[in-house]
Amino acid sequence: MKHRDDLTHCIEITESVFIDMPDGCTLVGKLWLPRGARENPAPTILEYIPYRRRDRCAARDHEVHAWYAGHGYAALRIDIRGSGDSEGVLKDEYLKQEQDDALTAIDWICQQSWSSGSVGMIGISWGGFNGLQVAARAPDALKAVITMCSTDDRYADDVHYMGGCLMTDNLTWAAQMFGRLALPPDPAVVGAAWKDMWMKRLEGTGHWLEPWLTHQRRDEFWQHGSVCEDFSAIKCPIYAVGGWADAYTNAVFRLLEGLDVPTRALIGPWAHVWPQYGTPGPAINFLKESLRWWDQWLKGEDTGIMDEPRVISWMQDTMPPRAEYEERPGRWITDLDWPSPYVETATYHLGAATLQREEPDETPVISLRSAEDTGSTSGHWFPHGSGPEMPLDQRLEEGNSLVFETAPMEDHLEVLGQPVARLRLGVDKPQAHLALCLSDVMPDGRATRVSYGMLNLSHRNGHDQPAPLEPGKVYDISIPLNFCGQRFPVGHRIRLAISTAFWPTIWPSPETVTLILHTGDSCLDLPVRPIRETEDPFQDLGEAEAASPLSFSVIEPGHAEWTTARHARSGLSEYVRTFNTGIKKREDIALTFGGYGEERFTINPLDPLSASATASWNRFLERGQWSARAITSTTLTADRETFHVTAELDAYEGDTRIFSRNWSFSIPRDNV
Repeated sequence: MKHRDDLTHCIEITESVFIDMPDGCTLVGKLWLPRGARENPAPTILEYIPYRRRDRCAARDHEVHAWYAGHGYAALRIDIRGSGDSEGVLKDEYLKQEQDDALTAIDWICQQSWSSGSVGMIGISWGGFNGLQVAARAPDALKAVITMCSTDDRYADDVHYMGGCLMTDNLTWAAQMFGRLALPPDPAVVGAAWKDMWMKRLEGTGHWLEPWLTHQRRDEFWQHGSVCEDFSAIKCPIYAVGGWADAYTNAVFRLLEGLDVPTRALIGPWAHVWPQYGTPGPAINFLKESLRWWDQWLKGEDTGIMDEPRVISWMQDTMPPRAEYEERPGRWITDLDWPSPYVETATYHLGAATLQREEPDETPVISLRSAEDTGSTSGHWFPHGSGPEMPLDQRLEEGNSLVFETAPMEDHLEVLGQPVARLRLGVDKPQAHLALCLSDVMPDGRATRVSYGMLNLSHRNGHDQPAPLEPGKVYDISIPLNFCGQRFPVGHRIRLAISTAFWPTIWPSPETVTLILHTGDSCLDLPVRPIRETEDPFQDLGEAEAASPLSFSVIEPGHAEWTTARHARSGLSEYVRTFNTGIKKREDIALTFGGYGEERFTINPLDPLSASATASWNRFLERGQWSARAITSTTLTADRETFHVTAELDAYEGDTRIFSRNWSFSIPRDNV
């Protein structure tokens, strides 16, 4: 990363700006302006998220938004209602109130002397979600959006219910927000009101796992905020950005197909990070690339960006399986449109452990009952590029899966798009999950996961109308895997592994399931992109750069780890993730902050009802003699009929506990 002070504009920073909402609630943001903007108004780039702009996000915020201001844009970063220093209580993600507040903030921007009246929204994850959601409200001043690592479908392609299977990230993400929102605003910003604001948050925020577990099918709860419900509502240009190591890349391609506005897509090898930080690398000069987008749509300048291919993606070369990568070798490729005119479907038939283009001679009917801890090498559902998070060698899962693989490749083969498995199968229970993993197998046998997918088979007719299976009945099922871009070299094999469990990524079915697979009527469709000697031209993405960072003292460096264990006496399998966010001090406001977390998953491989997951966090803020701390813990278990949740929250001012509450609720299982 190249940090730059030699930007084209000097900048002015207002640490806290206050934006009044119609109901009297005040939101707080940080503003970066190019000097002279009050005399020569500038377009505004807005980022709107609940992640505490004064501490946790301050370093990244400044590197990004100071860079934009240094290139002639006003940049505004707002804490969502009920987070950071903004008043109110945040009761759930992506509420209508959140969108309404964004519309008010955009109106406020347009009334400021430094504003030209043109606004763009940018964000990653939450900020990528609400950029799309606000675009669907179609405010006149919103001229363009850059959405990164986000989704258009809150049910089927988020942390909640992948393929209709309950994600354990439904628990861990709720637990993370449970702890984050339990911290107070900064007294240096909001003054004496900080304690009252804090108590209202502690008393009113609630535990988001309760509504998320209550809605186990794709109903109106999830349709709200899912822009795929009506792509035509979005009227402004959209630039969609993703990474192959991230969990949200599928939406990039759906946006390209579904939107009827100018669109563009960029997919790198990255995890859940901004592309200028690019882990795994290569990182790129994304801020410069985004500036071309803003100049095109917020200033009306022809930058040539819309004359280039709509899709730029990183075709990954083969790599041995590792828990973390600094770089993923490969090359940039271009597609003029999506669906791509360069991609064609190649069908591979399942045989007796084989995967082949021609019809196989042997097509046995085979059975499988996976151990309930199958999937323990799967890594994190959405890696952040901050430690060991990637899948390990997939050979470790073979004994619990049905495995089908090609002969060694005689020619290089490249895949770009969404693989789909079409399977004929039966099961012996009314509820069942299937998980599919696509891997690149090296000549020495090491297997690197390329893509995966899963389906709760009770959702075979749609996520809005689940129905139990009839044991013994044969079904034809189609299961899409995640989009991918991967080169399979000569001598390597392509492998498809099928299992009936995928712990701890998804919650197990109520009963251990036996799968009966009819191989002769089953196949895998791969989106093959013939290798091209030259790609369509596009502007060099260059070396990553940003504005010079804020001054922080690192008191304790951060660290992350995950471990697996099998306990011989109890028979339990244990999977543990630990997070130390580090302890840092922001020198300019004398604020110290940090946190520690643990996510612990246990299961008996023979008993799906033994599954248990606990997520605990300890977060704190300090300045001089003042300190605040929030300690939280959430546990999820289940029996055949019901999910059970217990949670605890303790908040401290100094050494004095000023708030304590326990939660306990049970929610019936709904075909999950």
